[in-house]
Amino acid sequence: MSDPLISIRSLPTSSLLGLLVGDVAAEALAGRSLAELFHLHARQTGVCETPAEYCAVRILGAARELLTRALAEAVELGDCLDSPQKVRDLLRLRFGDLPHEVFGVVLLDSQNRVRDVVELFRGTLAQTSVYPREVVKLCLEANAAAVILVHNHPSGSLEPSSADLALTETLKKALALVDVRVLDHFIVAGSASPLSFAERGLI
Repeated sequence: MSDPLISIRSLPTSSLLGLLVGDVAAEALAGRSLAELFHLHARQTGVCETPAEYCAVRILGAARELLTRALAEAVELGDCLDSPQKVRDLLRLRFGDLPHEVFGVVLLDSQNRVRDVVELFRGTLAQTSVYPREVVKLCLEANAAAVILVHNHPSGSLEPSSADLALTETLKKALALVDVRVLDHFIVAGSASPLSFAERGLI
């Protein structure tokens, strides 16, 4: 018997969607890019006009969540600095499609393995309030040795603002007082590759 994964890889996108959501729903979603499909929300206007489409969006959301969890498990197994693309993919899947701005913390142990990804603050479309004291408290409670900071820009822009830079510096100083290192700060915007402060020399 042949390897089922090999035969699946050879299928066109429409057939793969049919396997996941059924042929009727796949036809209804035809013409949308995969990036758009995996960022669909049932609450969006015009997305779910029929029960079949609603079910399809739920199934695609479940598939996306499974992929997010698989990436989280993969990152947990080793030094996240050895697999920066996995970290980017994880953060993009976790935060890229949110309609409001959030601030999160990736908690790391002394070997830079991911212990948890915590969405700590939630704001509006354009901003969120971050309280350094709460970030420090979270790190102490989790016994984290280092962190990666992350927030999203629902606007789609990956460029850090002056407020983003000031916040990063404030958190870096506050966490240094309790011997927690800030390894990076990522900005996530949609399906684009997240921006790394470390790679830009901003941290």
